Amino acid sequence: MRRSRLKYAGLAVLLAFGSWTAGGTGSAAATGPDPDPASASAGVLEAMQRDLGLSKPRAEARLAAERTAMDLTPKARRAAGSAYGGSWFDAESGRLTVAVTSDAPPSTVREVRAIGAAVRTVAHSARELDAAKARIDRLPAPSGVSSWHVDPAANTVVVNVVRDKRADNDVRRFVSRARAAGPVSVQTVAAAPRTFAAGTVGGDPYYTGNVRCSIGFSVRGGFITAGHCGGQGAAVRGWDGTHVGTFQGSSFPGDDYAWVSVGSGWWTVPVVLGWGTIPDRLVRGSAEAPVGTSVCRSGSTTHWHCGTVLARNETVNYSQGAVHQMTKTSVCAEPGDSGGSFISGDQAQGVTSGGWGNCSGGGETWFQPVNEILGRYGLTLHTA
Repeated sequence: MRRSRLKYAGLAVLLAFGSWTAGGTGSAAATGPDPDPASASAGVLEAMQRDLGLSKPRAEARLAAERTAMDLTPKARRAAGSAYGGSWFDAESGRLTVAVTSDAPPSTVREVRAIGAAVRTVAHSARELDAAKARIDRLPAPSGVSSWHVDPAANTVVVNVVRDKRADNDVRRFVSRARAAGPVSVQTVAAAPRTFAAGTVGGDPYYTGNVRCSIGFSVRGGFITAGHCGGQGAAVRGWDGTHVGTFQGSSFPGDDYAWVSVGSGWWTVPVVLGWGTIPDRLVRGSAEAPVGTSVCRSGSTTHWHCGTVLARNETVNYSQGAVHQMTKTSVCAEPGDSGGSFISGDQAQGVTSGGWGNCSGGGETWFQPVNEILGRYGLTLHTA
């Protein structure tokens, strides 16, 4: 295991999405992790300028505002109580916006505002919208329906339909039944989602059979990744072809998550690879980033890319079946990136599942939230 190429021991062992072959990837490992979680490295700012079209000062200001919004989100939910209608980060104002129902008493509105959030009055509570989405989840979905999720800003369940399938009879029937389940709006998308596993190619793999995927996050005793990358009991090989471990749990479709135990001289480190674009990121927790905040992804094919969180708790309709409780982002991805890390600052967000498009022309990518995976398997995130 090419430990001599690492600045600090153990980085390569779990970061099998990192390429340790020739061609400049050694410098990605050699940068070492960003020592200051509160600061934004030049690489992070450059990625946000490239992928989000921000100037450096605006990127710095946005990161600070997003961290504040992330900290306020659980407080806002508690303050709003049963009147809570969802929340999101407003990039224009740089503030967390909290939806509350019109029947909320003035004291509740004052309490939400007192924590520093903006307030918007809506007709439906988050509980009502979640219940409507759960009813839609029970409907059989045709391939022309891409996904559906609760949009707190629109205060509806948004059903996404593939643009050239809008007139399909099965799609029209699904939309009609979805509207009967609760408040629904319909949007069109360019293409249907697909997973981002890949056949065996050269480069930065972990392998299951002839499939290459990317590691998500280290946990005590192993790592988490995407479920479509391998079934329970499947053996995992690292970038050097040696045995890493075994899939101890895997779920796909329905969910898209898995965890792999490691051994055979491999061990875990709380690091996400920056690929030389940024310093490798230390992982310090898993606080959930609100809708509207920036998020970045590390993967074995396209390396480091950033975007924004577009939606949470979205049901994605892959050809293999629906996957629930996903988070949609504007980050691009390509085959081989599956299972890789989504991270905001030093906070783990989730593992790459699939999407549409690519990193040349753009697209959207979904991830399975990390806290759901940890809870499902009783795992502990390895943090710095």
